[in-house]
Amino acid sequence: MKKKNIICDIDGVILHNNHLVPGADQFVHQLLEANRRLLFLTNYPGQTPKDLQNRFQGAGVHVPEDCFYTSAMATADFLKRQEGRKVFVIGEGALTHELYMAGFTITDVDPEIVVVGETRNYNWNMIQQAARFVDQGARFIATNPDTHGPNMYPACGALCAPIERMTGRQPFYVGKPSAWIIRAALNRMNSHSDNTLIIGDNLKTDILAGFQAGLETILVLSGVSRMSDIDTVPFRPNHIYQSVADIELV
Repeated sequence: MKKKNIICDIDGVILHNNHLVPGADQFVHQLLEANRRLLFLTNYPGQTPKDLQNRFQGAGVHVPEDCFYTSAMATADFLKRQEGRKVFVIGEGALTHELYMAGFTITDVDPEIVVVGETRNYNWNMIQQAARFVDQGARFIATNPDTHGPNMYPACGALCAPIERMTGRQPFYVGKPSAWIIRAALNRMNSHSDNTLIIGDNLKTDILAGFQAGLETILVLSGVSRMSDIDTVPFRPNHIYQSVADIELV
């Protein structure tokens, strides 16, 4: 970790739900005290940077609000580079807020883009409307490809599935493992892939995203992936640790 900037996942790396991974607070505070550029990058689109800052504070980790970047923020940044400003949204307030702040009109009347995030209020009417709009030519964008979270709650990829089956069209997934979100994170940090590494607990999202974007990668075994999973993928993390508490700063 010599002088490198750091992109770091949250769940399974720093926190389990709202509980601290042992030693993660010391790791984060050491990075901040060393003036390392640090960005927490999460696929979860349902919380704002302020929400995430409050989560960290509740666990005893004090991080500036501008150190957080979510798939909702990345989706808004992605769409700002595309044509169309009328968006039909399936998601929580954090996603709607980011799109609204980026200048998009949230509507269910002739939208040019359908955006799917995550929500606990998914229903038949949302599926029908989204599928109809996509079938009529609206572009299909999703915040992240995760199919489920802890305790098997349905995540964005699962919510997209019926729309895909009905229309025969797959969404563009903005979140990890897309290299696009890594590039967006690097731009936000004013950094470059050569001097940045990514820390994550999931081989198929964090580590694959870093690999595809040319970053040095660190897999921690405090979350999703296990040592036995490494032989199931065709790429390898550069480094493996039990948790962030074992990473030595240089």
